[in-house]
Amino acid sequence: MRETTSVGRRQDTVSRCCPSAELLARYQFETLEKWLYSPEAHSLSLRDIEVAEQKRGRELLRLLLQAHVESRGDGDVGAAIRVHVTDSSDGYLLYTQRRDHARRITTVFGDIWVKRIGYGMEGRTSIHPLDEQLQLPARRYSYEIQRLVAKKAVQGPFDEVVDALYEATGVRMPKRSAEKIVVDASADFHSFYARRRGTGGERTGPILVASIDCKGIPMIKSELTVKNVRRHKGQKAQKKKMATVATVFTQKPYMRTPEEVVESLFATDVGQSRTRHKSSGPQRKRVWASLQASKDWFISDVKKEMHRRDPRGKKFRVVVTDGERALQRRACLMLDDAVLVLDLLHVLERLWTAGHALHGEGTGEAVEFVRRRTLRILHGQVSQVVKGLRQIVTKRQLKGKKANALLGAASYYYKNKSRMRYHEYLAQGLPIASGSVEGACKNLIKDRMERSGMRWSSDGAEGMVKMRAIYLSGDFDQYWVWHIAQDQERLYPRDRWEPAVAK
Repeated sequence: MRETTSVGRRQDTVSRCCPSAELLARYQFETLEKWLYSPEAHSLSLRDIEVAEQKRGRELLRLLLQAHVESRGDGDVGAAIRVHVTDSSDGYLLYTQRRDHARRITTVFGDIWVKRIGYGMEGRTSIHPLDEQLQLPARRYSYEIQRLVAKKAVQGPFDEVVDALYEATGVRMPKRSAEKIVVDASADFHSFYARRRGTGGERTGPILVASIDCKGIPMIKSELTVKNVRRHKGQKAQKKKMATVATVFTQKPYMRTPEEVVESLFATDVGQSRTRHKSSGPQRKRVWASLQASKDWFISDVKKEMHRRDPRGKKFRVVVTDGERALQRRACLMLDDAVLVLDLLHVLERLWTAGHALHGEGTGEAVEFVRRRTLRILHGQVSQVVKGLRQIVTKRQLKGKKANALLGAASYYYKNKSRMRYHEYLAQGLPIASGSVEGACKNLIKDRMERSGMRWSSDGAEGMVKMRAIYLSGDFDQYWVWHIAQDQERLYPRDRWEPAVAK
């Protein structure tokens, strides 16, 4: 680190003392060319030449970029500028103070210096016209550096991000700076998706599906948390905060019989369960999540996404949720134009619990117990299954855990039977399981944010899930262009100032 810093200081000193970075660039090129044909280079292996040439070549590109910036001038637009403000009786202020300022920008080639004129007045922040012309970011790191960091961060830990950045560009970045870049980069998430309309002319299936679930994210311990010598019963080693996760997509109808579904669920051969046709899979799938938004706000955002996909309301709308009552109530109230489906996989969890309680885990009797009742549920016989579970408890005079398992499943099915009309859903080719959102929970959160030892702040987790959602939805490149445009509007509002005196 010390060696790199000293080299950077020498480069900065030379650049400031030299009358033109262009001359340094020409000298660097000639030096590189001579070295490549020197006896020293001829004695090296190809790999050694690659490594050395990369370092020397990066410095050449840095000097060329520095020369280009110098050729753009210092941003002098006259003796003063007129700045439009709302807290002045005239509606504007005259900035007459002129000072030379130098600003360091870290690019993919290394550090460069931007020497520009700043216009200001007492008690006001200076304005630098050259910053606006070059579209510089607020941070020291260029937009391209930030893009590399954000894209790498959604794929792996920040330690790997800063190492990969150094290996690719020679730029060393503190891990804390990388974390802040991801948070800042997520600022335009909602505006990016809000501007989308329709399907972009692409023909999609007649079924519009939304699936909503919740997933816990391990959080850093609060400074106010008192350290316990020993955890009490029920306390966990780490605290998690629940994020709401959603996925929205379209699909074509996929008709199946209850027998076919049961066969796929209980298939002994892995190949047997893969009978789904690709044409009936998710189309234009988007996944996203939020840790900080309320469930009401998040579900309203899901509704807006569905409306953007189907503004005329021509598609058949389906919402698949788990059995969480609060989430179901909100979805039922706010997505009243959609068919609410209880995820079949959550239904089966209760059956497996009951089957294991009766016959023991891993037994053939338990599998057959679940299989028979799954088939009856898929045929629309939920009430009969509820009655049968209760009768088992009564007739066998079950007590304790066994009785609780069976009665709990019966109560769960009874409360949710209006969302368990699977025989109708299957006949219409509708989805009956939330595999898409379960996969989203795994890909979006678990694979990146629940690795060993990871803990997140609220802002850090929110920024990460947004940027990772953009990446997994295949929108990263488009989003980054949008983010830069929005960031520039925030930094340099249009018609904010104008030259007061012509040059």
